Amino acid sequence: MLVTGTDTEVGKTVVTAAVTAAAQAAGLRVAVIKPGQTGTVTGEPGDVDSVTRLAAPLTGRTLASFPDPLAPLAAARVAELEPLELYTAVDAVREEADKHDLVLIEGAGGLLVPMGLRPSGEPWTVADLAVSLGCPAVVVARAGLGTLNHTALTLEALERRAVPAGVVIGAWPAEPELVHWANLTDLVPNLLGAVPAGAGAMDPGVFRRSAPGWLTPALHGVLDDWRAWAEEIS
Repeated sequence: MLVTGTDTEVGKTVVTAAVTAAAQAAGLRVAVIKPGQTGTVTGEPGDVDSVTRLAAPLTGRTLASFPDPLAPLAAARVAELEPLELYTAVDAVREEADKHDLVLIEGAGGLLVPMGLRPSGEPWTVADLAVSLGCPAVVVARAGLGTLNHTALTLEALERRAVPAGVVIGAWPAEPELVHWANLTDLVPNLLGAVPAGAGAMDPGVFRRSAPGWLTPALHGVLDDWRAWAEEIS
């Protein structure tokens, strides 16, 4: 399953951790793969490290890391490093799929960010990876103004590629305003979950116990009534 987003910094890593926690609570063996990690020059933990801290997947792998905070292909070019090849990523996911019940692939930025190169020399994106693997996608979206357009564009791009997809709100605010509630209403037909803002700073034990309540059964959670959910948090 691909975890992508409408943009960068929308909460993909925390949503990946939440799905991992919910799936493992349901008894599944989960692997998390980050094909391209960028911005690691400071030595700070990467996204897989954050997922591991919060949700402790059975396996966590980063396939390629680049120091500059750019799109992975651009970061490889600037650092004069070998870009990630599409079928290297495909093979890595398939290898883990043989040993796990669920493999989560966390993208970088949005759906069409250049990730690396094909054998032909053409760039590839995580959308291409999802098509090559025949896997569904989760689109992580913002809660606020502008999200409806960005989400619709991302879902349309996935639909044109015959990739099934749903939406998770990456950071639902503690004090939602009118725009958040209006967006929620419009997103509900495609909505698979909503992770509270600040969830990434939770104690890992609290995070793991809470995660199933943020996600619908399609993502191994227990959230089955958006009206009840809205009334509970309002």
